[in-house]
Amino acid sequence: MKSPDQLSATFAALADPTRRAILERLSTGESSVTELAEPFEMSLPAITKHLKVLERAGLISRSRDAQWRPCRLEARPLQQAADWVEQYRRFWEDSMERLEEYLAELQSREAKKDKEQDKDQRGKSDAK
Repeated sequence: MKSPDQLSATFAALADPTRRAILERLSTGESSVTELAEPFEMSLPAITKHLKVLERAGLISRSRDAQWRPCRLEARPLQQAADWVEQYRRFWEDSMERLEEYLAELQSREAKKDKEQDKDQRGKSDAK
């Protein structure tokens, strides 16, 4: 599993909607910085700053192919972040299952109590 500092870098990079959108775009394949910048109303230097954050977090890699500088998604840190989050999903699922069991038990007790009260009421009306 990733060290806490690397995991923090991953989550910090994912905290920004522009960076998440860049990762989403890269999930369909390599893109140049110019192509990644197209949907955003920001300068190329601003996009480059976002790319540097993503690169430091290990979420993307950049290479050079002549004049073309493609960016590529690196999914391993995302998987490691998902694995970290997964343990808490299991916690909440287990908690919800325990809550469901408790509610079912309460409903069963209530139903039993209602039947006993109905039986008592019928017994009293039959005695009259």
